[in-house]
Amino acid sequence: MVEHVVVIGAGVYGAAVAAALTRRGARVTVVDAGALAGGTSGATFSWVNSCGKRPRSYHDLNVAGMAAHRRLAADVPHGDWYHEGGNLEWAADDAGRAELRGKVAGVLDYGYDARWLSRAEALRLEPDMDPAGLPDDEIAYFPREGWIDPVRLIGHLLSSAVAGGAESVAHDGVTGLEVTAGMVRAVGLASGRRLLADAVVNCAGPQAAAIAELAGLVLPMRNTRGVLVSTSPAAVSPSRVIHSPHVHLRPDGGGRVLLHTHEIDGAARVSGTGEISVDPSAVGKVVEAGRALYPGLRAATVEGVRVGERPIPGDGLPVLGRVVALPNFHFAVSHSGATLSVHAGDLVAGEVLGEDHDEALAAFRFERPALAAR
Repeated sequence: MVEHVVVIGAGVYGAAVAAALTRRGARVTVVDAGALAGGTSGATFSWVNSCGKRPRSYHDLNVAGMAAHRRLAADVPHGDWYHEGGNLEWAADDAGRAELRGKVAGVLDYGYDARWLSRAEALRLEPDMDPAGLPDDEIAYFPREGWIDPVRLIGHLLSSAVAGGAESVAHDGVTGLEVTAGMVRAVGLASGRRLLADAVVNCAGPQAAAIAELAGLVLPMRNTRGVLVSTSPAAVSPSRVIHSPHVHLRPDGGGRVLLHTHEIDGAARVSGTGEISVDPSAVGKVVEAGRALYPGLRAATVEGVRVGERPIPGDGLPVLGRVVALPNFHFAVSHSGATLSVHAGDLVAGEVLGEDHDEALAAFRFERPALAAR
């Protein structure tokens, strides 16, 4: 019988798993090597979507994740972390337009909500954009997408877990897992504390492979860095996710705007002492691209630069649920954690406690051949 579960990692996955476990009556300890919500979850664009995600099983999992966010937001009227304003996307050249047409056709075939807008229609949604930055037509609009404030979501989920009896432990990383007779029996922490466990859930994000190794498992990962730029408050009002050819952006609370490009991700550097920095000229280019699209950002300054490490399993798909060879050790690791965490975390928590979610999780098992081949 599973009574005490140790959840490793206090990001969106760890918080979601812990809340779902305590809701089912389990005793839970959540441990993290750093601050709660202080890792990747605090440095993510946190776009909630299933836009062009394949295969179909992965698309469907993300759609279910979007629905779970809506249900949670409806159940917690005072919650302020979920924002469903939609997503606008357009391309700058023929190749980009062809790719976007293919993506829209693909999601429509899946029954996903997408439509084409003209420049005038897009400006009615986002009147602060510079019309010159938009094409005449072929602006894709995905109205059910949105974004979350991950730190606020984690705060809600962890407070729900603690109210249900969970213990949260910060700044005390996992240093060892005691495995005997094909089961994890205890979790050792850097402080010297030893936690007896009936089950363990690996929600360690970028460090998931290292935690798996402590259990004698090899988890292929291909993590990447993500860089985000947050502006100071500005008199401009983007109200949804924007994917333009030169900059991606969304609101960031309090009048701030969060900016990103794929190019800036490559501008992060790690020193010999482990300190991460970002080339200021790359930051400047992102800000200028944002100002070109939203002229109201010209008065804004850079308030912060966030660098996160995206946890991406080797074949790009989530790793979820129990391990056959170590049946009380479970994974909840993926890219797209902002979208998936509430739903997938609930599935994993249910399986930890004996519920049958094999149909939903079968495509994302640790043992799948495509992951092992990486």
